[in-house]
Amino acid sequence: MATRRHPTARQARLGVELRRLRDSAGLKATEAAALLGVSSVQVSQIESGVAGVSEERVRRLAANYACTDTELIDALVSMATDRTRGWWEEYRRILPAAYLDLSELDHHATFRHDVAVIHVPGLLQTEAYARALFAYMNPQFPESEVEHRVSHRMRRKVVIEGADPIPYEAVIHEAALRIRVAGRAASRAQLTRILEASEAEHVAVRVVPFGLDDFAGAGSAMVHVGGVVPRLDTVVRDAPHGTAFIDSAAQLEHFRGLFRRVKQASLDADHSRDLINGLIKEL
Repeated sequence: MATRRHPTARQARLGVELRRLRDSAGLKATEAAALLGVSSVQVSQIESGVAGVSEERVRRLAANYACTDTELIDALVSMATDRTRGWWEEYRRILPAAYLDLSELDHHATFRHDVAVIHVPGLLQTEAYARALFAYMNPQFPESEVEHRVSHRMRRKVVIEGADPIPYEAVIHEAALRIRVAGRAASRAQLTRILEASEAEHVAVRVVPFGLDDFAGAGSAMVHVGGVVPRLDTVVRDAPHGTAFIDSAAQLEHFRGLFRRVKQASLDADHSRDLINGLIKEL
């Protein structure tokens, strides 16, 4: 069984889910190893994502863990056997691993919900907006490094602009729409781009206005990506140490509720478009 030096977030998530099934069954790693006829070290490697696992072993483990959720089991088998090498592989050893993990997460998503407070969501950004953002946040980067990040961000849009787009909802605070990350012309183009994207049937854009009373959700920025089954959803948040992938059941339920509250506080689609059009006229 070959081992990996740097498992992807998806590979690590498979291991986490298998460990959670084992924990729910009340079994130790040594007992799981005996079921497979392997060492406890190999079970540990599987559960950390360092080692792969076959379909047959996933199904054996699920059966011995008394898991009867066939949809979950099939989803875990798909994660174990998937050999997709998507477009993001072109950026390996060029960009940090988190960039590739986000692209892979989007690729397998069933839906995506964004809450943005300070910056326009990445999937809605124009090249000029993204370039200004990356250059400002990383002034030490040579132009080539900035361009790699811009190129990657633009290609990630395939999940909502490609041939088979996923349902996408974005709740954006008015602050993110008003902050001029670039100049007036770029800001006008960015707002126009958001309006254009919102015309697609699978895209919904809503705005939280400045004048809203009792809105304490300024720290609620998140990306909520839908899995094949709700248990496999993932929330992504920016953290001081980097990108955080959140997948515990309690935390997922917390962020689902948070998204519902922020969405409920936002304007409906028509009034959101009116607000954005008003901002364009101000420029």
